[in-house]
Amino acid sequence: MFDLLRNPRALAARIVAVFALFWLAACQPGGMGNTGQRIDTSAPVKVALLVPAGSGNAGDETLAAQLRNAANMAIADLQGVKIDLQVYNTAGSPAQAAAMASKAVDEGAKIILGPVYAESANAAGLAVASRNVNVLAFSNVTSVAGGNVFVLGPTFENTANRLVSYAVRQGKRRIMVVHEQTTAGEIGAQAIQTAISRRGGALAGVASYPFSQQGLVDAMPQIAGRVKAGDIDAVFMTADTAGALPLLTQLMSEQGVNPQSTQYLGLTRWDIPPATLALPGVQGGWFAKPDPGLQAQFAARYQAAYGSAPLAIAGLGYDGIAAIGALVKSGNPNALTKQALTQRSGFVGVNGVFRLLPDGTNERGLAIAQVQNGQAVVIDPAPRSFGGAGY
Repeated sequence: MFDLLRNPRALAARIVAVFALFWLAACQPGGMGNTGQRIDTSAPVKVALLVPAGSGNAGDETLAAQLRNAANMAIADLQGVKIDLQVYNTAGSPAQAAAMASKAVDEGAKIILGPVYAESANAAGLAVASRNVNVLAFSNVTSVAGGNVFVLGPTFENTANRLVSYAVRQGKRRIMVVHEQTTAGEIGAQAIQTAISRRGGALAGVASYPFSQQGLVDAMPQIAGRVKAGDIDAVFMTADTAGALPLLTQLMSEQGVNPQSTQYLGLTRWDIPPATLALPGVQGGWFAKPDPGLQAQFAARYQAAYGSAPLAIAGLGYDGIAAIGALVKSGNPNALTKQALTQRSGFVGVNGVFRLLPDGTNERGLAIAQVQNGQAVVIDPAPRSFGGAGY
C-alpha cells in the first residue's frame, strides 16, 4: 500500500494512501538459510537506511526526509548504544535499491532498514541474502516477507486477527466478509477468512462486488439480502474511504441493513481522513488502530523538532532503530540475527508494541476503536505487551 505514495493523486491525500489497499506480487528472497551478521556491541554499529529520495517525485522526497528524521529521533533516544546510520537513496527503483543495498554492505552495514516499496524491498533482500544481512523493510506487503526480509508496515493479517479476536470475545462469532473484486480486496478477504478460522469465529458467507459505482449498486440487493438473513453477527468490510466505503455503507442502510444489530468491522483505518467518521453508515462500526496516546506523543515530538506533522509511515523509521538499538544494548554479538530479531517479547515503538515473526511478517499491538457520534472512541486499549488475551 505504501507504493501508492508514488501516484500523484495519492500524494494529494497521502495520509489516506498510507492505509489504502494496494499490493504487489514479488519473488521471495527466502530459503537462503540467513541468520544475520555478528557485531561488536562495544563499537558503533553500522546501519544502512534505504529511502526513496532521488526519484524526482515530491512524495518520495517528503517520505525520505521523514523516515530519516524519525530514525535520527530514535538514535537520540537510545541510551548506551551507538548507531552509525548511513543513508542511501534508492530513487524508488528496485534496481537502485539492490545496488544501494550491496554498496551498504560493502561499506560495513550490519543490517538494512528500508526500503519502502515492495519491489524495492524484494530486490534489496535478494541482493544481500547471500551475504547474511537482514533487511527490515518499511513495506507492509507480506508477499515479499521471508528469508532475510522482514516487513515493518501494518498488515491485513494483523488487523484481521485483532478485530476477529475482539469480535468473538464480544459474542460476534458469525462473520460475513464483503470485499471488492480487486487484487487488494481478494488479499484482504483471504486475511479475514484466515483470521476467522484461527480465532474462533465462523465464516457466515463471502460476498464481493465489482470495483465501480454501478457494480456495487447492482450487487447490493444480494449482499444486503444475505446480511439480513438473520444468522450473521458481523460484516467485515475490506473497503476504504478512498474506495467504496462511503457508498457501500450508504447502500447497506438503504437496503434495510441495521448496523445496530449487525456489527460492522473495517479492515482499514476509518479515521483517515477524519471526515470519514461523520459518515452516517459507519456509526457504531469497529476498526483497529495503533495506540492513540503513543501515536500522539510521537506526532507532537516530531512536529516540535521538524515543524511539520509526520506521515503515518514515518513512525516505522523510529521503530526500526528502536528495535535494533534494544537488541544491540543486550551486548550479544548475535543481536542482529534472525533468532534475536524474532524474540517473542518484541519491541516498543512509537505506535506501541510490535514483534517480528519468523515468516518475515509482524504483529503489532492495536487498539479497537468504535465510531461514536462522529468520533473514534477506543473501546479496547492496545496491549502494552504480548502476554495478554490473543497472544
